[in-house]
Amino acid sequence: MELSDRQEQIIEIVKPNGPITGEKIAEKLGLTRATLRPDLAILTMAGILEARPRVGYFFTGKTGSELLTENIKKLKVQDYQQVPIAIREDDSVYDAITTMFLEDVGTLFVVDEQSCLTGVLSRKDLLRASLGQQHLSGIPAHIIMTRMPNITVCRKDDALIEAAQKLINNQIDGLPVVKETEAGLEVIGRVTKTSMTKALVELTLDDKRFD
Repeated sequence: MELSDRQEQIIEIVKPNGPITGEKIAEKLGLTRATLRPDLAILTMAGILEARPRVGYFFTGKTGSELLTENIKKLKVQDYQQVPIAIREDDSVYDAITTMFLEDVGTLFVVDEQSCLTGVLSRKDLLRASLGQQHLSGIPAHIIMTRMPNITVCRKDDALIEAAQKLINNQIDGLPVVKETEAGLEVIGRVTKTSMTKALVELTLDDKRFD
């Protein structure tokens, strides 16, 4: 979606004249205030214009890139977290491989009876365990999993960009989203590289009209 010709005209009026009231903008365009209301609302919500009560509208001076950066920083993990895919500590490596294949995920979270995080299994972990092994159904997941506290986690209120940085720094595909309970860290979600890609694509497609 791109800015309409009228929205571009509004910006050009506000840039040198702000703060300027909606009535004055409408007057310069030969239109009614009611006609302009939807356009002003779009420009204000987009962050291109800012409105001050009893003062008027003014141009923020922000570029499309700056607006995109601001929007990215506002995103929280909870906005993009997905349902966690978990197995129990005593489930076999064979079961873990089957679950990973059927759920089409790159990371499995290992939890105890209270759904609290005890370990993580990656594709590499399962591949390493399967090489040369003939009895995968007899090997429990807890034997090969990465254990706490050597697991990177995030919370639902964390900034999504911070979670993305953890994925990059630790060279991993996914993070468990956890919350503190008396029993431990309960797994309530997951964020992955795919989550980050989705967020970036949505924001870019939404914000490119402001460049």
